[in-house]
Amino acid sequence: MRIKHFVFVPVILVMTVFSVSGQADTIKPATPHASRQAQALLELIYKLSGKYTLTGQHNFPAAGDRNSVFAAGYEGKPPVIWSTDFGFAKEGDKDSYLKRKAMVEEAERQNEMGSIITLCWHAVPPTAHEPVTFQPLPGADPNVLASVQGRLTDEQFKDILTPGTALYNNWAAQVDTIAFYLKELQKRRIAVLWRPYHEMNGNWFWWGNRTGQYGTAALYRQLFDRLVNFHGLNNLVWVWSVDRPTRAGMEFSNFYPGNNYLDILALDVYGSDFKKDYYDGLLAVSNGKPITLAEVGSPPAPEVLESQPKWSYWVIWAGMVRNTSKKQYEALLNDPRVLGRADSAYVNAVNPLRARFGKPAISVNMPADFSGEWRLNEEKSTLGNFGSASLPAKLTIFQDEQGLDLKKTYIEEWEDNRLTDEKVNFNGTESHSESFGSPRVSKAVWSSARDTLTIISKTTFNRSGQALVSVSIEKWSLQNYGNELCITQISDTPQGKRKLVLIYEKQ
Repeated sequence: MRIKHFVFVPVILVMTVFSVSGQADTIKPATPHASRQAQALLELIYKLSGKYTLTGQHNFPAAGDRNSVFAAGYEGKPPVIWSTDFGFAKEGDKDSYLKRKAMVEEAERQNEMGSIITLCWHAVPPTAHEPVTFQPLPGADPNVLASVQGRLTDEQFKDILTPGTALYNNWAAQVDTIAFYLKELQKRRIAVLWRPYHEMNGNWFWWGNRTGQYGTAALYRQLFDRLVNFHGLNNLVWVWSVDRPTRAGMEFSNFYPGNNYLDILALDVYGSDFKKDYYDGLLAVSNGKPITLAEVGSPPAPEVLESQPKWSYWVIWAGMVRNTSKKQYEALLNDPRVLGRADSAYVNAVNPLRARFGKPAISVNMPADFSGEWRLNEEKSTLGNFGSASLPAKLTIFQDEQGLDLKKTYIEEWEDNRLTDEKVNFNGTESHSESFGSPRVSKAVWSSARDTLTIISKTTFNRSGQALVSVSIEKWSLQNYGNELCITQISDTPQGKRKLVLIYEKQ
């Protein structure tokens, strides 16, 4: 059942927040007549800015939410921000541009769970068509750039900014393709933290590090005009994104498009290079707007947040969660200023908005997420005298609000491995499956803390025309920072009572 869409809104067009002095400051989104969802999302960022820093995780376009699920297990908290990219690469690549429809569906699912959505776009240069590579291929024609990274000629960049030219028309067509999917999100009443042309002060992407009349800031403003005024998109919170100014020519002010074209200012930081000068420099051009860490290889340590408290959120780039140790995450995520999606301060800030528009409240006690691929560790498990012959060697689990999609792999010694596919419902209704060819009926119940799932199953075996019922009670929980799935199973089998403790390790 699809949950009713949340309209994340105040009724008035402009928002009022209160400054430290107690005086009311009127905040206008960059988008004229911004959607109620976008207004309320920006309101939330302002409300939390300077008090809390939200956690976030980037997901490759082809990954859905797998990066976020891994981050939640490794770090110990589900991140607030779900990030992904529109993609640019061929089918089968982690950055495939063909995953955009699935991305819209996942963004809606994340929004319903209480996540905040942020999107970026490794835009294809107007000298090429999708798909392209990330870096130029060896021997490629330098005048026909077909990669995200690389440089256009000055004349080509000028043509992109000149209506009526072939390159301008190609650029507009590419933007129109992205606008289609942003409109799909708008139809579903989903606000987006929209971060186009990121790291624009750097010279590695085709759009970056150009100044003057035909520069990067002009391209950003042209995109704003195309999406907002031409396409009428009003669900975007505009995030202007730069990299660290590590050398001359990367100064933030050279690329600032103007107050009317952005809502949030963002910095990308890798190598834990959180210099106070970067923070102060971004604040200096922010004109009081919120600032954030749009991409990090490692999140800022508690001492960084102590001296740089206005970072609104961070987003760890995909594949970089383990750049930081679990011990460091434990110290960081225990800091009361750092919020995950299930932390009470975040829940308490979001739920009044949800309630105002009929959206169900999110819970402080978020259910344990068993999603992922798990393999049985026989040495860590307690198997008794029965061994592992009748136990699944691998579990592949997808979990959403409705239940579990559970695929089990059993090792057979005389033929191909046996695969089963089961459903477990969370709404209290029975789910039906088979166990070794016999019908099984199961029910699932969450603990009050939503950290343990109990599955009660009854399997009916036929033995020489006689029905024998076996009852199994399984208690599922996560341990070792979500990297181990512990299933305690007590069952009444035709061979007698059986108690097992099964430890599955996340792959």
